[in-house]
Amino acid sequence: MDIPRPSQARRRRIRRVALGAGAVLALGFVTIGVSRLKPAAPAAERASLWIDTVKRGEMLREVRGVGTLVPVEIRWIPAVTEGRVERLLLQPGTLVTPDSVILDLVNPELDLAVLDAESQARAARAQYTELRVRLASQKLDQEAGAARVQAEYAQAQLRADMNEKLAASGLVADLDLKLARVTAAEAANRHRIEQERLAIDGESVQAQLDAKRIEVEQKEALARLKRSQHEALHVQAGMEGVLQQVPVEVGQRVAPGTNLARVAQLERLKAVVKVPETQARDIQIGQKAMVDTRNGIVAGRVSRFDPAVQNGTVAVDVAFEGTLPKGARPDLTVDGTIEIERLANVLHVGRPALGQDGGELGLFRLEAGDRSARRVKVRLGRTSVSAVEIVDGLAEGDRVILSDTSTWDAFDRIRLE
Repeated sequence: MDIPRPSQARRRRIRRVALGAGAVLALGFVTIGVSRLKPAAPAAERASLWIDTVKRGEMLREVRGVGTLVPVEIRWIPAVTEGRVERLLLQPGTLVTPDSVILDLVNPELDLAVLDAESQARAARAQYTELRVRLASQKLDQEAGAARVQAEYAQAQLRADMNEKLAASGLVADLDLKLARVTAAEAANRHRIEQERLAIDGESVQAQLDAKRIEVEQKEALARLKRSQHEALHVQAGMEGVLQQVPVEVGQRVAPGTNLARVAQLERLKAVVKVPETQARDIQIGQKAMVDTRNGIVAGRVSRFDPAVQNGTVAVDVAFEGTLPKGARPDLTVDGTIEIERLANVLHVGRPALGQDGGELGLFRLEAGDRSARRVKVRLGRTSVSAVEIVDGLAEGDRVILSDTSTWDAFDRIRLE
């Protein structure tokens, strides 16, 4: 017969409670320990990373941009007068000379204006000739009258002189002598007046001829203008080069000043490179540049840069110093690299994917054995196309990852596989 033992049951309950409490405490300690553990370092494939070594020495600062080849000399040919496009004689891409006719315009009103202007010019020339002949005839009549007065003056003076001599001998009365003197004085006065009138009439004749000549010149200038406008209906290139654009069509009505064609010289080209505005502040005229035309690299120098920013870029003109390769033509896409300066004895490394001039960023520096990399804070200095100056955070010989590591922003350490 079994006899119950209350003490044994109590001990078993105490043991179970103690074991449960111990298990709870152990689980709590494990949870706290696990929560304090750092996450495992993610792995990165070494072959997919761009790794470079920090160096000390000369660093070439450059900026780069994409651009196009542009003719140095471009001529837009405007419409001189209103007209309608009758014929297109040349197509874009055609080589032209100054006398090459690109297209023809027609303007019947201008044809009539030319005839009218030429008729007015001929009439003005005829009127000038008639006036010149008439004034010459009048001048001859005046000169004849002056000659008559001069003869009368000479006769009166002779009579007065003769009477003076006769009066001295008592052969002429005093009254006759006085009359002779008055007649001679009157003739002298008339002679003087006629000479003055003759001089004034000469000036008047010249003034009338000058006024008529100016009118003739105005009519002739108008006729030349109308003829030149009529000749401009045959639109010529005006320079040697290549016809680039003809932005009009047959039958189109054009107003004065409308651009009819664009001609450019093929021999003289320049590169217009678009440089990001953040990199353009150190560009100066005269700096060396290299332009890649896809068929060869040509040296040049900065000749001009746009003072304004457009769409986040600055346009920089590069004048070539060498001969362009074959195939170079206007609007060809090119790559331009401009040399800013050479920095001597500076610490530098390849330019990181997100590196900015004078900024700070975190770079993963390879640790011993190159099996892992730890993030370090790096302060950057001046930047170039493919390199950046290191101001603080790295030493010569350090190997760093320059690829975009934004995927591991939450980690300070990565494993390399």
